[in-house]
Amino acid sequence: MLLGGRQDRVESVEDIAQAHSGKEIIRNSPLALCIIVENMSVPRDPRVWREAVTLTDAGYRVSVICPKSREFPRSYEVLDGVEIYRHSRWEAKGLIGYLLEYTWALAMELFLAVKVFVRSRFQILQACNPPDTIFLIALFFKLMGVRFIFDQHDPAPEFFQARFHGRNLLYRLVCLAERFTFRTAAVALVTNQSCKEIATGRGGVKPENCFIVRNCPDLKKFPPQMGRPELKQGRPNLVIYVGVMGSQDGIDLLVSSIDYLINKMHRTDAFFVLLGDGAERRPQETRVRKLGLDKWVKFTGPLYGNDLRSYLASADIGVSPDPSNVFNDKLTMIKIFEFMAYGLPVVLFDLIEGRRSAGDAALYAANNDPVSFAEQIAMLLDSESLRRTLGAIGRKRVETGLNWDIEKQALLQAYETAVRGLRPRTEVGPQSPAGAAERKVPV
Repeated sequence: MLLGGRQDRVESVEDIAQAHSGKEIIRNSPLALCIIVENMSVPRDPRVWREAVTLTDAGYRVSVICPKSREFPRSYEVLDGVEIYRHSRWEAKGLIGYLLEYTWALAMELFLAVKVFVRSRFQILQACNPPDTIFLIALFFKLMGVRFIFDQHDPAPEFFQARFHGRNLLYRLVCLAERFTFRTAAVALVTNQSCKEIATGRGGVKPENCFIVRNCPDLKKFPPQMGRPELKQGRPNLVIYVGVMGSQDGIDLLVSSIDYLINKMHRTDAFFVLLGDGAERRPQETRVRKLGLDKWVKFTGPLYGNDLRSYLASADIGVSPDPSNVFNDKLTMIKIFEFMAYGLPVVLFDLIEGRRSAGDAALYAANNDPVSFAEQIAMLLDSESLRRTLGAIGRKRVETGLNWDIEKQALLQAYETAVRGLRPRTEVGPQSPAGAAERKVPV
């Protein structure tokens, strides 16, 4: 059974296709744009990178401002035609730490945005949250006729509630920043229906100016691949988790579920691999050792490319243990789409957007109950036919609707709406985007 949310998404794409081809919208337009993202380096951020490459292919001159990372330490480089400007990052913990980190990032983003504007004369500024403070930079550039697009990755007030469990003065400031961000934006991009309701409700965005652009996989990045039996460590089945390991990601619940499967249900027919990193990784690794689960659980750290795809192709079950709360209920988990792209059945808690994403390709545990979660995993371990059935449903969902080739059409329509009436400015930068695209190498 297909979910209504997914059908609505496909129908809107068909409407777009009837009106115009996505690339025809702006193929001949040399308009320049700048994207600012604070919490992840590019091209490692999959959503931002897909957007940047899509817009470059469509004819824009695209510049991205983001933090440096150990993997991407260069201050400036050009990849696939996208000009990337990176600033140093100051990471901290706790409320005061976040305030200092975001203040530092905002100052560096403004400095680099001015630099990019001098070089490219961009007319669109896109901000990707968190945090919801980049509207301050947008207000400055609106004085020069630049239009603002807000790309909401996460609803910040819900994140604050889930992380800090309160509605104090700082929470009210977070809500105020979100409201100002939406009101400053000419167009809003959101990841799902729940976030669109936030944007058009408390954000005050007109429905015709709000576009759902899901974090769907690009199937070209998930080619068919042979599994590697040795990754199962001699067990009949491989169960995997992929993603961030923060306090809100449910890694503690997953370890509790594995403990129940191994030490209470005495299951020895599965090996569990947890791919990713975050604040909860080390504490949960220690906990796994104390529970005597070392033989059944492996933490790999973050993996990318062929290493990641090898695990996805070798796995039998994908798990998404994100607990139910005001934040996770409104999120679309990228890992669910990745699991479905590889034909894996999924186990997750019964989250609103989680069910909209996975539909009948998953089994749903009672919310935040690790025993129920373990029982759903056991049900899949016991039935290869059920695994195959759910996996096939998931793969079909991705092939027929939940993939980037479809979602990018909404992105292009959003930009058509934002640039309506704009005229290209004369570029003064030392390098044309065409020249950058031809090299496709760091400079």
